Amino acid sequence: MTLHALDQSANDQAAADAFARQYAEEARARRAKLKYPVRTIQELSFLPKPKNWLVKGLLAQGETSAWIAPPGGMKSALMAELTMCVANQQPWHGRRVDHCYGVMYFALERSDLVHRRLMAHCLRMELSQDDRDQMPIMVCPAMVDLTAADCVPHVLQSIKEMSQEYGIGPGLLIFDTFAKLIAAGGGDEDKAKDQGRVFANIQRIKDACHGPHVALVGHTGKDETRGSRGSNAFLGDVDVMVTISGAEIKTATVVKANDMAEGPLFSFKSIVHEFGLDEDGDPITVNIVSAEEVSAQSAPKPREAKLTETQEAMYRLLRDAGAAGLSTEDWNAKAREIGIGVSRKATLHNTKAQLRDKGLVREYAGTWKVNNA
Repeated sequence: MTLHALDQSANDQAAADAFARQYAEEARARRAKLKYPVRTIQELSFLPKPKNWLVKGLLAQGETSAWIAPPGGMKSALMAELTMCVANQQPWHGRRVDHCYGVMYFALERSDLVHRRLMAHCLRMELSQDDRDQMPIMVCPAMVDLTAADCVPHVLQSIKEMSQEYGIGPGLLIFDTFAKLIAAGGGDEDKAKDQGRVFANIQRIKDACHGPHVALVGHTGKDETRGSRGSNAFLGDVDVMVTISGAEIKTATVVKANDMAEGPLFSFKSIVHEFGLDEDGDPITVNIVSAEEVSAQSAPKPREAKLTETQEAMYRLLRDAGAAGLSTEDWNAKAREIGIGVSRKATLHNTKAQLRDKGLVREYAGTWKVNNA
């Protein structure tokens, strides 16, 4: 092949490459303008991008978490502490916060209590007035109806105020509580369709705000062991779900997560902060999360607990099921296969409750798992 022919071949290849690049760019631009944009598998990276963490290993931008506890379970107090740590680049229960992020707290319940807790943390952290003036936190005390699509522009207008005030958008949005987001529009948290409307609007808000993390505060039902109140659709729409339980010492436990292990997360306790005295000489107080480190309240190991023969057999059935656990029905069926609960159905219920009370097993949304499995 002559030198001229080689040059011509190289030019042809370059022209073909340029045409292919132009075609690909035009195709991407065309697909991006669709009402429902699509991407080819070739356009997607085969190596997942690292997450942008607000709280390292726990809360990521663009994701949604749920924090579930019974009334008085300190869930809102925990969110107030999270707010202060995220806005001041302080570690939260041993997990790094690498930047100062703006926080918008939608306090649909007891906004005055949220204010008092934030002020108490400011005092206990010994923040100067300059520090407080620059702290990117806003609290919205209004009742927000997230079941209605026309609420999204109004929520975005409120969020826009953060950028105008502090020069940054929110990295964290807290909605306290999830039930009020539905009840504000006359919806029913037991209905999956009402929950679905809320989560659709949450996604619209996240998309418009460049993907902040959204933390939802929720209540447990009458039976705390069965998880969040309302439709089980809630479980499928969050990336991380954490339940809070315990008396004097509370333990936050991950019961559902996409990218982390389930089980105890951290433990904490409360402390009463006194602001001073009122006109009658009585103390002005608020209950907040204590900064004192508390070791995780790990469940006792099977060999440390004294089990009856029936309890040991039931525990072994669940342990052998592995990380997936067993539904209540499946666990009962396996127990009956080995002669447990055949003559007395109450034996099954009682044995499960006894294993749970010993801290060996946990149940959420109808699925039982061994603790620390």
